[in-house]
Amino acid sequence: MIKKNRPVYLCGFMGCGKSTIGRQLARKLGREFIDLDTYIEEREGMKISEIFAEKGEPYFRQKETEALSDIPASVGVIATGGGALLSRENADIARELGTVIYIEVPFEICYDRIRGDQSRPISFSSTKEQLLERYNMRHPLYSAHSDISVDGSGTPLQIVNEILK
Repeated sequence: MIKKNRPVYLCGFMGCGKSTIGRQLARKLGREFIDLDTYIEEREGMKISEIFAEKGEPYFRQKETEALSDIPASVGVIATGGGALLSRENADIARELGTVIYIEVPFEICYDRIRGDQSRPISFSSTKEQLLERYNMRHPLYSAHSDISVDGSGTPLQIVNEILK
């Protein structure tokens, strides 16, 4: 159940629809939406791909933790990056502040959405097999770090309605 007047954090693999679903969910709730990656890009003055290239993934992961702690509690829905809630620290921050929802989507659907996307440094530099391995490693962490899991294979509106149930 979504904690009333507390943020909702959407997590899941790259391409599962966190941003699309998050925008629609925020509209339905009448609350503000933030895409965590965009929030970090604005704070850093760089694209995620540039942060990875120039400062590395560990630096980016630290910025995710800082951003999760700094986002105002008044924000209604936060679409986290695909790796943001893999760490126990980040998951604890999100669960303490609000409700974490895992959007569970089959790998093939995610892969079709992210294949060749240059704005996703991990996906762009990985083979399909490497991404599948990453997906399989992340799935149990998303489940363990979430309050609720929803089937993300429907339309965005169907998923939003499932979350609101």
